[in-house]
Amino acid sequence: MSALKRGFGWLAVCGLGLALAACSREGAGVATSETQAAAAWRSFDNADGTVTAIPKPPERILSTSVAITGTLLAIDAPVAASASTSKNQFFAQWADVAGQRSVENVWPAGSVDLETAYAAKPDLIVVARTGNDSAMQQLAELRKIAPTIVLDYGDRTWQDLAVELGRATGHEAQAQARIAAFDRHVAEARAKIRVPEGKTNIISFNGPGMGNPIATRESAHGRLLGALGFDIEEPDPSWQTNSAGSRKDFVWAPYENLGRLSARTTFLLSVDDDGTRAFLADPVLANLPSVRARQVHGLGRNSFRIDYFSATEIVDGIVEKFAK
Repeated sequence: MSALKRGFGWLAVCGLGLALAACSREGAGVATSETQAAAAWRSFDNADGTVTAIPKPPERILSTSVAITGTLLAIDAPVAASASTSKNQFFAQWADVAGQRSVENVWPAGSVDLETAYAAKPDLIVVARTGNDSAMQQLAELRKIAPTIVLDYGDRTWQDLAVELGRATGHEAQAQARIAAFDRHVAEARAKIRVPEGKTNIISFNGPGMGNPIATRESAHGRLLGALGFDIEEPDPSWQTNSAGSRKDFVWAPYENLGRLSARTTFLLSVDDDGTRAFLADPVLANLPSVRARQVHGLGRNSFRIDYFSATEIVDGIVEKFAK
């Protein structure tokens, strides 16, 4: 509605004098808002379609998403506090780094505490749009505490997140340097290994009665192993049982469909090689080419959520397994 029409609405209710006063106040508010946006150090396009004005480079960041915190730490952003997993723990791959930097554990995923958020005195708050560690329900209250940005990490690589977070925190150079160093590490690792012949699949094995996510080529896992020279077997998209069917990183396959895979090499998420025993011993999977060839490997206990730290662990583990 235009300012002129709003003015006529006020005229009908309050009379000319009150209407002119209201319009004056409204115009001043618009001007103030525009001035604040123009004066902001940086503006950030959020994953929920909103825009956040960030008035200055942050010095105390509160990450309400444990899945995003690792990338903030990787680019040396000033994380003062972070949510943790549902078990009230930081991810093992970067827990030591968080300890060295005195990052406060504010609450377990799913248990946002606004009083604790205030007490952390953040000048920037980071929220995940989706996931078990999302704080979208508290977004309006968090925005009263400090400028708050929203990111979607669902099917993004850690490098994608690093670029976004670098822009939001003023750590663009650190993000680019970390990505470049990691790319060199991957290239060096590829030169050290002998990749098994045939295709490779990547599975989060949960067994009967549950979805068993299979990574696609476009997933962070698929891209990482592809960069190391593995040829990723693409799961049939018709197997998807996950309600978030628009995701392109995993196909949540019924247990019975795992027997239709054909790759000669299988990597299992969230386990080391000791954790592959249940998969190898499963009678339904006995005829899988990777089981028959005994080419089933754990990708690492920290491998389900890929950030810089877990990705480095994965690369180093593959070098150890497949060194020439």
